[in-house]
Amino acid sequence: MAAVDRDRARRRPAARLCRRMRLVAGRTRLLRLLTAPTAPDCAPRVLGVDEFAFRKGYTYGTVLVDVETRRVVDVLPDRTSETFAAWLTEHPGAGIICRDRASAYTKAVKEAAPHALEVADRWHLLQNLSAAVEKTCHQHRDCLRKRAEEETVTEVPEPPPMLLPPAELPRTQIIERARHRYEDIYRLLEKRWTISAIARRLNLDRKTVHRFRDTDLDGLLASARERRPNGVLEPFKAYLNVRFTEAQGQVSGTQLFLEIQARGYRGSRQVVRKHLAALRAGTAEPVRADIPSPRKITSWIMRPRETLTDSQDERLLQVRLACPDITRACDLARAFADMVRHQRAYLLLEWLRQAEQDAPKPMKGFASFLRQDLDAVTAGLTLRWSSGVVEGHVNRVKTLKRAMYGRASFELLRTRILENGP
Repeated sequence: MAAVDRDRARRRPAARLCRRMRLVAGRTRLLRLLTAPTAPDCAPRVLGVDEFAFRKGYTYGTVLVDVETRRVVDVLPDRTSETFAAWLTEHPGAGIICRDRASAYTKAVKEAAPHALEVADRWHLLQNLSAAVEKTCHQHRDCLRKRAEEETVTEVPEPPPMLLPPAELPRTQIIERARHRYEDIYRLLEKRWTISAIARRLNLDRKTVHRFRDTDLDGLLASARERRPNGVLEPFKAYLNVRFTEAQGQVSGTQLFLEIQARGYRGSRQVVRKHLAALRAGTAEPVRADIPSPRKITSWIMRPRETLTDSQDERLLQVRLACPDITRACDLARAFADMVRHQRAYLLLEWLRQAEQDAPKPMKGFASFLRQDLDAVTAGLTLRWSSGVVEGHVNRVKTLKRAMYGRASFELLRTRILENGP
């Protein structure tokens, strides 16, 4: 208990100082004495706006930043368009407003500051593009797997016929969770629940609900299987399966362990025995071709080409050869990323025309989203302003919020955000 008291004293220096000065004031009363500085009557010329989470996925606030002086102007208790529009009405003067792609902020600007120039943040544009590329790679995993399996076919002697138990999908925790989540979502969809209501009921992100609604169960289970770590045995499973079949199942785990150990296996003997037991029971997964994950492919596409290693460039080339849709997404993504990095707004309309004409569906959706926000995107690719300084303050807000362990009121958090400079 003494240690706990000492720790509390270290975290309450103001209360400790009051005791030494013989003042009757506890920490709660001292906190009530803190007052936030008043917000300026007019908004800054270049205003940055972004959200931050009080509790991620549930409640959010809004931080407003003077982009030119890099200081926080005000903090709002939510991220609704009504609250932000009311603030803009009470604080006129914003000529340029830097924001992400949130529709609520766009609506507020059009209502309360129609003459302000909106600037879409370049980092968020690249983030949205990356999401569209990754979704394209997810949708065309079968193309990559088919080509990889064709290239990895090796000439092995035809094994004698052998009756094995029928293969079954192994019941892993990830697979079972995907199966149950799919059933729960479709049960609610049949009751005509909205996507938002299902997300709140099942404590899921709306994007997750969309993915389960738009993907069949086999695809979801295949994705769940691919999330399992390969492990040290994965490169040797094809050899073990062939040896097991050739021997009609009459082979010891020790013998096979020694054989693959001579070929570079560094795992334990127990892992080999477990795989052989799965073969005998018919629950072993088929050997999967070694293909890069959608996220890894996306990282290769989104990075500048000169930063890729020779092996990464070669693997990306194989991916492009395997799937025309990923190739098209790659070309469009690299052209757009180059446009953003060098701020070549004059190329935007031609890029949109090409994307809307013959791009994969996720890329067409991204292009359509840009078309709806064309003026702000063009400004983002033309002007030097962006939301980078706002993102920095959002990270600072996270630090303050975590230091207060979520027990402080909004007013106290707002005071600390406004009092602490950049």
